[in-house]
Amino acid sequence: MGGMETQALIELTLIALAAGAFGGVIAGLLGVGGGIVIVPALYFALSLTGMDPALTMQVAVGTSLSTIVFTSLSSGIGHHRRGAIDTALLRRWVPWIIVGVILGSLVGGYVSGWVLVAVFATIALFVALDMILRKPSGNVEPRSFPAAAWAGFGVFAGAVSAMMGIGGGTVCVPLLNFLGYDIRRAVGTSAAIGFVIGLPGAVIYAMTGLGQEGLPPLSLGYVNLYLAAVIIPLSTWLAGYGVRLAHSIDRRKLRMAFGIFLLLTSIRMWIDLAGA
Repeated sequence: MGGMETQALIELTLIALAAGAFGGVIAGLLGVGGGIVIVPALYFALSLTGMDPALTMQVAVGTSLSTIVFTSLSSGIGHHRRGAIDTALLRRWVPWIIVGVILGSLVGGYVSGWVLVAVFATIALFVALDMILRKPSGNVEPRSFPAAAWAGFGVFAGAVSAMMGIGGGTVCVPLLNFLGYDIRRAVGTSAAIGFVIGLPGAVIYAMTGLGQEGLPPLSLGYVNLYLAAVIIPLSTWLAGYGVRLAHSIDRRKLRMAFGIFLLLTSIRMWIDLAGA
């Protein structure tokens, strides 16, 4: 990218490639869209370029959302073929998730990047502890809630996911599991939700970042097109492998893998916040 030193560009590209590969596997395995890997990876990589720290998180989040559009499609199709997507739940939930995505993206595009780091680290920590420590219930029948409650769940999940730059699985998987959905069905449905979150979220981050000074070259607002082009092919391809893995390992191991990864991510983000 013009205007960036060769060494920094090489480092940025290598980190983006690794994030795309790992993020794709995680997307299929955990239904998270890959953003839970891609956001901290891009945040770290962009920090190495000397970019204004106040903009680093916005670019990481916006770019991550753009990659989720493609990764979640690949992951969602794989889970759908295995019958792991609850279409009735999608019809009930998607409109409210979109409302939440719009609100969360608008907030995320204008607040300080450190606010996004704090949101990311806090939510990831609580979700990790829940997934690691809570004993799974023997009941896997979905619980009944009024329409207003589902609307609230949807707005919350969409808003937090858009602010964190993730596909929704970080919030939706543990929430659906808590509400009585089987973990594999929760993962599959959350993978499909990632597309609903990624597309409007990426568009809004691109629009709110237009004209912003100090962005890296080849950026459309807060979405960096170069990094997205590096990440998308690998993440989309490897999401299918993650889907196969999700349907072949023990449910408890799936929960633990999800929780441990989120815990490590949260700790890393809190270290950055402490040093800010």
